Amino acid sequence: MKAIRVHTPGPEENLILEEVPVPEPGPGQAQVKIAVSGINFIDIYFRTGLYPAPERPFGLGMEAAGTVTAVGEGCVHVKVGDRVAYAMQRGSYAEYAVVPEWMLVPVPPGLELSDAAALMLQGMTVHYLTHSTFALQPGQTCLIHAAAGGVGLILTQVAKLIGATVIATTSTPEKGNLVELAGADHVIRYENFADEVRRLTHGKGVHVVYDSVGASTFEGSLNSLRPRGMMVTFGNASGPVPAVEPLLLSQKGSLFLTRPRLGDYCVDRDELLQRSSDVFRWRTDGHLPTFSSSTYAMDKIQRAHRDLASRSTSGKLLLHIG
Repeated sequence: MKAIRVHTPGPEENLILEEVPVPEPGPGQAQVKIAVSGINFIDIYFRTGLYPAPERPFGLGMEAAGTVTAVGEGCVHVKVGDRVAYAMQRGSYAEYAVVPEWMLVPVPPGLELSDAAALMLQGMTVHYLTHSTFALQPGQTCLIHAAAGGVGLILTQVAKLIGATVIATTSTPEKGNLVELAGADHVIRYENFADEVRRLTHGKGVHVVYDSVGASTFEGSLNSLRPRGMMVTFGNASGPVPAVEPLLLSQKGSLFLTRPRLGDYCVDRDELLQRSSDVFRWRTDGHLPTFSSSTYAMDKIQRAHRDLASRSTSGKLLLHIG
């Protein structure tokens, strides 16, 4: 089968498309013929070595959708022929993958496999950010960075579905137009964004900041919060956030700071099914109408990583497998 692997962490040129054996499922595992894989910043973190992979060479891709083609001994949740999607399992830049069956969620009728792949990691991230990490409430105000990105567009729409006021940052007018279509109440640029947030909130600040940008926005994000507000940093698009002295949080208004990850919010199959089914329902019910995506062939993966890293894209990036 064809798979994209990395033999040495480094730049995009280290992404190699090669032939490897088809993996066979063991007990409690299923083999999935992948149709579409998601492309995410976490893939860049593994490729560059920011997140070290334990093996060499290693595969990339943390989410996909496809069809079950074989099951191992003891599988009870899926069968051959099922349309499924999954996240949190590295190696989806490939024609086949072996996945623990508890991680596989059913793709409902009427939902395209491309949508399912695009929604797994980012959609469930939005779910835990808005429903668990900081349970956003009607009438509250949030600041969403990189609002035209894959997570950002979904996050904006879900925040509006909840009934919150959304202040969104984007880097270009074109991205701003897309975020306005997603329902953002205020679209601002990154320059002096904390001052603009203060102006828009009449000096109060926001209840929560959802920040996937990282180093370049961190200080301004803290300055955008009201007393006892929460800073949710969940990405490093501009580089890792520097070390923080706890006293700083006190000085800025007894702030809360968290760095969550999806795996800690999908600890078992019940939680995984709850989050994924909600996300799929939002899409099929029409609550996520603004859902921009770009699709790349496997031999264009280097370009896809360059495009994603440049932050020049809007919406979700997908890898077409077959």
